[in-house]
Amino acid sequence: MNIPVEKTNWEAFFQRAQFHITVDAYAGLPPDQGIEVAFAGRSNAGKSSAINVLTQRNRLAYSSKTPGRTQHINYFSVGEEGYLVDLPGYGYAEVPKAVKLHWQRLLADYLASREALKGLVLLMDIRHPLTVLDEQLLEWFLPRQKPVIVLLTKSDKLGRSARAQTVRSVRQTLTDRGATLTVIPFSSLDREGLEPARQAVGELFRNETGREISAVP
Repeated sequence: MNIPVEKTNWEAFFQRAQFHITVDAYAGLPPDQGIEVAFAGRSNAGKSSAINVLTQRNRLAYSSKTPGRTQHINYFSVGEEGYLVDLPGYGYAEVPKAVKLHWQRLLADYLASREALKGLVLLMDIRHPLTVLDEQLLEWFLPRQKPVIVLLTKSDKLGRSARAQTVRSVRQTLTDRGATLTVIPFSSLDREGLEPARQAVGELFRNETGREISAVP
C-alpha cells in the first residue's frame, strides 16, 4: 500500500473506509499481506463508536446494545491492501465459556502471528484502564515490538486533571514494558482526541515500523 510521504489528509483517508469481510476463524483471514491496523478492547469500551467516528461513517462498525455480541473479526478496507481490523470485544461475563475460549484463541493467534498486522489500537475506558484482560491482550502483542496506540475512551467522564493523571500512568506503565506507544484521551461524544487519533493511526499506514509516532500529552 503506497501512502505519499507528504502531508496526508487523514480525514479523507479514513472516510473511504468500506466493509470488506467478516471471519470467525483464523483460516478465513485474507492473505497475510499489506497493512492491517487492529482495534481491540473490552466489550462496551467504545470500540465500534471510535471506528465510526474516526471514519465518519455511521454504523460502519456495528455498535450493539448487548455487550459481547461482536463475535467475528471484521475487516474494513481503506485502500489497496490496507485494512482497519475490528477484533471481537472481550470480557463480557454472560458469553458462554466455549465462545470465550474461541475468541481467546482467535485473538491470541491473530495478535501473535499475523505478519500484516503493523500496529494495535487498544481501547480502554479511561475510568478503568489496564484490566486483567487488557494485560492479557498486551502479553500476546508486546513481544512483537510493534506500536500500540491507546485510546482512553469516554474521556468526557473525567475532569481535566484526572484525565491527565490517567494518561501519564498508562503511558508510564506500558513504556516500562518496552512498548512503542501513543496514549490519547478520546471521546466519541465530544470528539476529544479525534485528530491526534487519526494522525497516529494513519501513520501506521505510511510507516510500517511505526517508530515515528509521537506521544500525545
